[in-house]
Amino acid sequence: MERPTLPFPKVMLFDWHGTLVNTHEAMYLAVEEMLAQLDELDLIRHLRPEAEAKTEEDEKLLRYIRIFRHLHPRVLAEQRISRTDIFDALFGENEEANAIAHHAYNECYRNHYGKVYPFQDGVYDYLCYLKKLGIKIGVMTNRSREYLAHELAHVEKGRWKDLFDISLCGNEARRYKPAPDPLLEATEALGEVADGSVWYVGDSLTDMITASKAGISAVFYNGALWDQAWFDYTFSVVDHNEHQPDVIVHSFDQLIDQVEAAAGPNDIAPATKQMRPQQLPPLQPPPPRQEPDWHPALAKLTYPKVVLFDWHATLVDTLDAMYHAVDDMLKELREMGLLDHLVAPEHCKSPDDMKLVEYVRNNLALHPKIKLDRKISRTDIFEILFAENQVAKQLAHKGFTKHYRKYYGTALPFEPKVKQVLEGLRGLGITVGVITNRDREFFVHELNTIDGTGWADLFDTEVCGDDTVKRKPHADQVFKAADNLNIEIGTDVWYVGDSTTDVIAAKTAGITSVFFNGALWDQPWLNKIFPGNERYPHKPDVVVNDFSEFWAMMLSCRRQHMKTAGQTTKVL
Repeated sequence: MERPTLPFPKVMLFDWHGTLVNTHEAMYLAVEEMLAQLDELDLIRHLRPEAEAKTEEDEKLLRYIRIFRHLHPRVLAEQRISRTDIFDALFGENEEANAIAHHAYNECYRNHYGKVYPFQDGVYDYLCYLKKLGIKIGVMTNRSREYLAHELAHVEKGRWKDLFDISLCGNEARRYKPAPDPLLEATEALGEVADGSVWYVGDSLTDMITASKAGISAVFYNGALWDQAWFDYTFSVVDHNEHQPDVIVHSFDQLIDQVEAAAGPNDIAPATKQMRPQQLPPLQPPPPRQEPDWHPALAKLTYPKVVLFDWHATLVDTLDAMYHAVDDMLKELREMGLLDHLVAPEHCKSPDDMKLVEYVRNNLALHPKIKLDRKISRTDIFEILFAENQVAKQLAHKGFTKHYRKYYGTALPFEPKVKQVLEGLRGLGITVGVITNRDREFFVHELNTIDGTGWADLFDTEVCGDDTVKRKPHADQVFKAADNLNIEIGTDVWYVGDSTTDVIAAKTAGITSVFFNGALWDQPWLNKIFPGNERYPHKPDVVVNDFSEFWAMMLSCRRQHMKTAGQTTKVL
């Protein structure tokens, strides 16, 4: 990917966060806070359609944020991509949406900023060396002046404050990066021409696009330690190929190597070269996120004759209406006579459950973090609050239904290809059904309107929460579905759902439990919610993170089944 040696730099402009300094903690907290405001900022309608995402990773990021209003857990764990790259993936070239997002981010960042560290040991010395070489240096960032000024005054006790010949912030340029305006305006202010002798050093795809559009040299600082496969993939996309970096450096030592390689015989005096900072140890990658790994040998799974699905947060997304209705219902706990029926602390499953119950008891509302996470189902909330008190849970579901009537109406496919998976299962000759705690009144409306035409023809049976006396986690709805289909209960019946209540219902009924980890919980969290102990013995038979994993597992299981049966078949 590297190109011929660059011209010796007259000017070297730097991105700030992720290149010169580390402000990851505050930056990601502010992005998360801003994403929780997407609805009130009216930015949901401006999200780029998933089909128009430039990369597979952008598509996953878009889908996850659309559903959960959160960053993908892997993004949070790795902390490798910039705020600007996130906004570019979400809004593309939509300048109006980007401006709103950046403004909201700046407001949120005020709640978190302050901690700032050099991204790499010795950065200050490297910058001083560049100045000794006669190179003008500057900072170009989408950060606002308020925050950059504060961070410049505090990084390494303020000794960076007067180091730069120029600094230009996102709210000072005509447009934010990836528009070239900040680089062009800074270069002009320094009295230079925007050409290859101006280098822009940044850590993101957005930085490379910005430099390329400005017609200057693009230097990718790989502080995140991306591997070559990442670069090959990221810059192979048609829209990105023309913006490949001119050079990639993995440390400031390598950046200085590039400067010295570009120097002519009269560019660096020998005495000055002797002042080069001492080489430092290379950066080390962060510890990896513990990805869910709960995939038993396929031979242990019985190939299904019937696959039953949960509805909300498995096949479809109705999170907005659900959380509004739960919160409205909790405000009425005292009037409904349910406040005294909240589970006692000693009977809670975990410390987290205890905190949720106590918050509801004291505030008659969900904890803000629960609403921000958008990862726990209404049924799981009621299970935590009321445990085995069936009467209390029935009253809670009834109260929820009353309020849900004010909000329901829009159901979106949880993933773009959910319908194709359902059609694929039917093409394999598998019976398909739905089991949901949703009342039939709401489910039928959502079933008949989703995707504009509805999915009613995709299911052989549908069992709703008000079709049986007891709802999940009790097994009554599973048995009702079996009666409707005139089948025997066994492990060749699978139930796919996103909650602990789905797993309990499946295992209690004696069928195969597939946990749909659409919320992308990590392995420690799965171990916490499925401890497999005497008190909470129920664990899923397998975990899948999305429908592509589910489909691949289904086909592999089918091949194993055919092989065991001594048959051959063409797998779809």
